[in-house]
Amino acid sequence: MGNVVVGIHQPNFMPWLGYFYKMFKSDIFIFLDDVQMQKTGASYTNRVSINANGKAQFLTIPIKRESGTVNINETKFVDNRWKKKIIGSLQNNYAKAKYFKENRDFIFDLINFEADNLADYNINFITNIAKKLNIDTKLVKSSNYNIKTNSTQRLIDLIKAVDGNVYLSGGGGDKYQDQQMYEDSEIELRYNNFKPFAYEQFRSTEFVAGLSIMDAVFNIGFDGIKGEFDNEKKDDMDN
Repeated sequence: MGNVVVGIHQPNFMPWLGYFYKMFKSDIFIFLDDVQMQKTGASYTNRVSINANGKAQFLTIPIKRESGTVNINETKFVDNRWKKKIIGSLQNNYAKAKYFKENRDFIFDLINFEADNLADYNINFITNIAKKLNIDTKLVKSSNYNIKTNSTQRLIDLIKAVDGNVYLSGGGGDKYQDQQMYEDSEIELRYNNFKPFAYEQFRSTEFVAGLSIMDAVFNIGFDGIKGEFDNEKKDDMDN
């Protein structure tokens, strides 16, 4: 059997380029949707940054704070007014960006998508962006497998559930991964060493990294992103 590379990640809100590069390098990508939502403050599942005159500015989805343990796929929205606010922020900051007009309606339709919970909303956005980037990775939800283990064991069980034998971890995963557990389960552990690439950003004199993929979509377009991902993958293979 050949290698089946599995990426696993929570369904983040309009994620950055590195999230999609991890998906691009995976054969199967699992949305970790049935894990606990952070109880206080904002996280990457409901907050992301865009470029506002050369500085990172947060966009946040207001969510209901329930008592007890609430998973991402159980998290509800306070209301839908935030969608209009986010569209306004994108219009104000990117209206004159090179690829804004070309991609505006597509992105705004994704923002206006109606979903019952935060996970499904984010997964719809991510899935449709992935299609635009011609990413043919198989996408599945962890909630489909009803796995109740925790931490590293949960990841191992999910990888086995989709018949994977290589786990593609995030770049900082070496700080918390129990490598021995993967070896004992005959799973190869690899790291997604995505190197953020700079591109010309509207209203920026210095590159602002770590922003939502929407920044790249409006500045260099989907074809520009695809070209950079291909170059990054080639560099990975050469090293």
